[in-house]
Amino acid sequence: MLWTKNGPKHDLVVRGARVLDPGEGLDAVCDVRIDGGTISQLGTSLDANGHRVIDGEGLVLAPAFVDPHVHLRVPGREDEETIASGTAAAAAGGYCAILAMPNTDPVVDSAAVLGSLIEDAQAEAEIPVGFLASITRGLEGGELTEMAELADQGAAGFTDDGRPVVAPGLMRRALQYHGITGRRLALHCEEPTLSKDGQMHEGPVSAELGFAGYPSVAESLMVERDLALAAYEQAPLHLLHLSARESVEALQAAQTSGVEATGEVTPHHLCLTDEAVRTLDPNVKMNPPLRGADDRAALIDGLRDGTITAIATDHAPHARHEKEVPFEAAPFGVTGLETAFAALYTSLVEPGVVALETLLERMSAGPARVYGLDRPRIAVGAPANLVLLDAAATWRVEEGEFRSRSANSWLLGQTLKGRVRMTVAAGKVVHE
Repeated sequence: MLWTKNGPKHDLVVRGARVLDPGEGLDAVCDVRIDGGTISQLGTSLDANGHRVIDGEGLVLAPAFVDPHVHLRVPGREDEETIASGTAAAAAGGYCAILAMPNTDPVVDSAAVLGSLIEDAQAEAEIPVGFLASITRGLEGGELTEMAELADQGAAGFTDDGRPVVAPGLMRRALQYHGITGRRLALHCEEPTLSKDGQMHEGPVSAELGFAGYPSVAESLMVERDLALAAYEQAPLHLLHLSARESVEALQAAQTSGVEATGEVTPHHLCLTDEAVRTLDPNVKMNPPLRGADDRAALIDGLRDGTITAIATDHAPHARHEKEVPFEAAPFGVTGLETAFAALYTSLVEPGVVALETLLERMSAGPARVYGLDRPRIAVGAPANLVLLDAAATWRVEEGEFRSRSANSWLLGQTLKGRVRMTVAAGKVVHE
């Protein structure tokens, strides 16, 4: 389900880093040796044997990250992002694998479009990338795609991200197809008659600014419906970019009752509230919108207690001219691949809100499990999927540093703590 271009695997020894893999119960200062792209030894004073030696003293070596929600804009908007630029951005952010959304032009709703993307990834991708196909043809919510054929072609899952599947009967039928495809549905939960024309979270700030509100119930109502259908069909599902307290509570209740449901949250929803919209910066406009402080607290609690198992950037590049307009005229979406770890380390780990171990697990093993991918791990015999992190480094987010073709980041000009020093993906050094 993941594709990347071929290239030589590397021989390395990372010496003296704090090796931290929560999934393996590993937290120790030691050396890690990589032979031909595979972890061959963990220990102290390992023989380099001619391998390149990386000085890891004072750094953290962890399993590399997996992003289950990225917009590569291919096909159709290569001015905003390409497979090459998007995967290079991901490598710079510490990611060893990403999954791309199908709301492109044309939509990834046929085996022909999906097959073309797979071929392009094998020629261009800097790190392994998988592709989700759409649930409905053209994302129009009227007719299911040929889900079995798309799964056979290599679709990693199915989603109409950017739009909800409004018709309950159609959603039920899509869930039933899990028994045939074995692929999970990833759902954008939004009741469009409630969110219609909403520019930001409905609350005191929207009232003060005079913007049309997008109420949290527009998300949570659809979350509850889809969880109820999943319970009835005994089918798994994944909830995309959760933003509201009620959504987290509904997911937790469903999990407690035995529904095989997972959820993700973005860095911007974990770090910001609707107060950020007072700047009128179009780079804080996204769907779902930034919500209130109580919602943010619920998302953080859900991340800590495991209700929310995955952090996803929802990396959504936009051309400069599209975002450099008044807030209400701008499209939804922000970039995030290159800044996710540092933003979360700065806002959550450094102040003691979330443990580093929790953050690393939710950015790596957690997302991998959602889609049945092999989780990155630091163990003898495992493929080398590693990120070397400098937790003490501070850096300023500047547009000129981005590998992405777009710079619609909510972090421009801010100083962050925590930086990716090296990324190894599928046994190859892809960023340093």
